[in-house]
Amino acid sequence: MSQNPKETASHTPVPASGRAADPGASPAPAPPPHALRARIRSLGPSMTRSVQAVADAVAADPAACARLTVSALAAHTGTSEATVVRTARLLGYPGYRDLRLALAALAAQQESGTAPAVTVDIAVDDPLADVVAKLAQEEAQTLTDTAAALDLTQLAAAVTALATARRIDIYGVGASALVGQDLAQKLLRIGLLAHAHSDPHLAVTGAVQLRPGDVAVAITHSGTTGDVIEPLRTAFERGATTLALTGRPNSPVTRHADLVLTTSAARESQLRPAAMSSRTSQLLVVDCLFVGVAQQNYETAAPALAASYEALAHRHKSSPATSSPSGV
Repeated sequence: MSQNPKETASHTPVPASGRAADPGASPAPAPPPHALRARIRSLGPSMTRSVQAVADAVAADPAACARLTVSALAAHTGTSEATVVRTARLLGYPGYRDLRLALAALAAQQESGTAPAVTVDIAVDDPLADVVAKLAQEEAQTLTDTAAALDLTQLAAAVTALATARRIDIYGVGASALVGQDLAQKLLRIGLLAHAHSDPHLAVTGAVQLRPGDVAVAITHSGTTGDVIEPLRTAFERGATTLALTGRPNSPVTRHADLVLTTSAARESQLRPAAMSSRTSQLLVVDCLFVGVAQQNYETAAPALAASYEALAHRHKSSPATSSPSGV
């Protein structure tokens, strides 16, 4: 019987917090108060109906819930005390007392104006000015939530893996494919061998060639996209270091990920699909990865950036016909 390359690989994978394949793993770090709603949104699809009821209640009115005992919140949500405690632990808190403290802090932030309340969805008849304002607020909050909840240990490990990789393959489809292309072109500009695959056949074909010392990155907000999970699983089995960038920390894609970076997304609505805000948060994490890698590889990254800028400079210069008034 052949050995699994993961068992003989020279690198030591960093366990992904909340990975579905690790039922005995410790809970994820408690989110700061202002990131609590983002955590609830990201974990929503994996919650049971009773846990979701408790989570929805604390997200909708943190001030009122902070004043309730565990038995009172259980009665308020039609659940049990055990469910309330289980919800607190799922959200990253040791117990209900810690969740109550976070809710009280969030309520205080909202009263002082340092944390936004739940925003109103965009309506079909909203004036364009309101659409701009609402989108701007949602996008800004998405970035804030993502930054606040980002696991810096996982991020640092991902940066090191990318900075030292022999080859980097990136998988994404739809809007996530655009994010993958952005990461690939950034890494190419600092001298790393990176390929973005949106075709699932090519993605798997490339993943078969990966080995220890290579990195595979899967980008999927839902964490359930088969065309992204399959090549990541293949890369994982070949011994490559695998990274999942997802909005669902307990989703299927994380089962094949050594590292997991969780993104936030605004509430989905008819006129604001999840792909819009998830793309914003994904691009933030991509920028964090790029800057971190550039810092680690500065001696080679800086000259590579300068060289690529010089090579493309002539393409950004106006021709005499367009720069001269007589050519208008």
